[in-house]
Amino acid sequence: MNENSLCTLCPRNCKTKRINNELGYCKIDKNIYVSRASLHMWEEPIITGPYGSGTVFFSGCNLKCIFCQNEDISDSTKATKLTIDELSDLFLRLQNEKATNINLVTPTPYSDFIIKSIFLSKSKGLNIPLVYNTSGYENKEIIKELNDYIDIYLTDFKYFNNEIGKKYSNVSDYVEMAKIALDEMFKSKNEIIIEDGVMKSGIIVRVLVLPDHYEDSKKIIKYLYNTYGDNIYLSILSQYTPNKIIKNLNLFPELKNRIKHKKYNEIVNYALSLNIKNCYIQDFDVATESFIPDFRKSPIKLK
Repeated sequence: MNENSLCTLCPRNCKTKRINNELGYCKIDKNIYVSRASLHMWEEPIITGPYGSGTVFFSGCNLKCIFCQNEDISDSTKATKLTIDELSDLFLRLQNEKATNINLVTPTPYSDFIIKSIFLSKSKGLNIPLVYNTSGYENKEIIKELNDYIDIYLTDFKYFNNEIGKKYSNVSDYVEMAKIALDEMFKSKNEIIIEDGVMKSGIIVRVLVLPDHYEDSKKIIKYLYNTYGDNIYLSILSQYTPNKIIKNLNLFPELKNRIKHKKYNEIVNYALSLNIKNCYIQDFDVATESFIPDFRKSPIKLK
């Protein structure tokens, strides 16, 4: 961001002057805020690897889903403030801890800083894959810039109905933007490369099954397979867990319970009926609050 820039990093194009410490829709100013950085063992196996994915959880979010599992950090800057140089050192620290990759979680508000940090950290010896772990609500032009720096896109495809996106994420064009962004990701990551059981390059698209929206999940899966076939991985998630916001509000009664086991199996069987080969499914019992990281117990160490 230069001194005259208005933020257009995501499709909301809120045009906030973050360089002057104004807050964007994401609730982030001109700084980098990291809430957690650690080895994480609960991603897809080809992302986790033998020692864990080196996850860097950024604060703030451009989507702000009402059901967010990370709501403790999505709307807050109660985190460690880092410079670009310090963020690059953080990447190297995780590499030294034998991280399988550097996994950038909720990175969208920081994409310009992330590019600079990756460039710097590579000059210091970073040589493991970079994972861009995103909600899928991305600007095509930003993905174009990222393609030279990111090895793996780990992206959500949350909705196939914009009315659902508007209701839960206050966004009216999620479907169109997610399709465009994924197409751009695929232009540079259209080949899956796996070595010794670890992904080195490619795309994984996550489909989080939401209560009472089972048909929407099927439409997402059908679209993804019809469009990309087995040139991407799908990951069908059963882990939906009602957060404290949902529990305390009566506005979304359909979200107050976990998904139904029978319905999740129905969606998995639907995916199998399409002959999808590259697809992860989840054990149903992972949908517990213990599955959500505790962001209060992870001081940010740079070295």
